[in-house]
Amino acid sequence: MRLSAVIAFCFAVLLAPAVALAAEDDPVPSKCVAIAKALPGATYASFTPAQTFVDGEVTITYAGHSTYIIETPAGVRIATDYSGVYGGDPLPRAVTMNKAHRTHYMPTPDPRIEYVLRGWNPDGGPARYRLVVDDVYIRNVPTDIRTWGGGVEKDGNSIFIFEVAGLCIGHLGHLHHPLTDAHYGAIGRLDIVMVPIDGGLTLSLPAMTDITTRLFSSMVLPMHRHATSIREFTSGMGEAFDVDFRDSRSLKVTMKTLPSRPTIVILDGV
Repeated sequence: MRLSAVIAFCFAVLLAPAVALAAEDDPVPSKCVAIAKALPGATYASFTPAQTFVDGEVTITYAGHSTYIIETPAGVRIATDYSGVYGGDPLPRAVTMNKAHRTHYMPTPDPRIEYVLRGWNPDGGPARYRLVVDDVYIRNVPTDIRTWGGGVEKDGNSIFIFEVAGLCIGHLGHLHHPLTDAHYGAIGRLDIVMVPIDGGLTLSLPAMTDITTRLFSSMVLPMHRHATSIREFTSGMGEAFDVDFRDSRSLKVTMKTLPSRPTIVILDGV
C-alpha cells in the first residue's frame, strides 16, 4: 500500500467527530497512534498533535479500584473509570467511565465536572472522543463487553488514551477480550499503560499478560487487583519487565524520566 493511502486512511479515522461533544468536533492528529500496524506491509505514518504541549511533569496517583488521577503540567485533573468513590476531591475537570460494573461509572456525575467521557455511546454505536483540554489530547478506542446474560455488547467499553507532555498514557478500562491487530493499530504507542489484573472479571492473567507484553510500554501500572497476587502478575510478565514497588500512591514522570527498561510500577494501595 502506498504511503499516501496510509496517510489518507489515518486522517479519515482520526478526524471522525466526537460523541456528545459538539463543541469539540475539530480533533487533531495523534502523535501516539500507529494505524499502520493494522495494515500489513504498510509504512508507518507519524503525526504531531496540533495543540501546544506544556513542558513539565505529569503526576499519576492511584486513587483506588480502577481509578488513577492524571494531573497534567497545565493543571488539568483527570480521573479514570470514575464512580465517584475515588478521586473526587478535588473534583476532576475530566472523567472517563466504563459501564461493565457500577464501580466504573456513575449515572449522575457532579455537573461541575466539565468533561464526562462515557466509554459507551448511550445512543448506540461506538463512543468516539477526540478532545483537547488545554495541554492534553484525549481519545478512545472502543472494545466490547460481556453482558450479564452471557452475550456480547459491542462497543460497550473504551480504552482511553491521554497524550500529554510528549507522553502516551493508556487506560485499558474493563477489558473483556483479546485485542485485534486493528485495536493495537488504533491504540498506537503507549509509554504508560494502566492494566486490570483481577484475573477473570476482565481477562485471565495470561490473556492480560499477552496484551501487556505486546504493548511493551515503558511503565505498566496495575489496577483492579481484587484477590490476585501481585507476584502472580509480575512473575507472569517474565524477565523482560523490571518490577518497582513504591511506598507512595503518586509518581511524577516525563519523557526523560521513563524507565530505561519496561517496568511494572506498583504504587501504594494497589
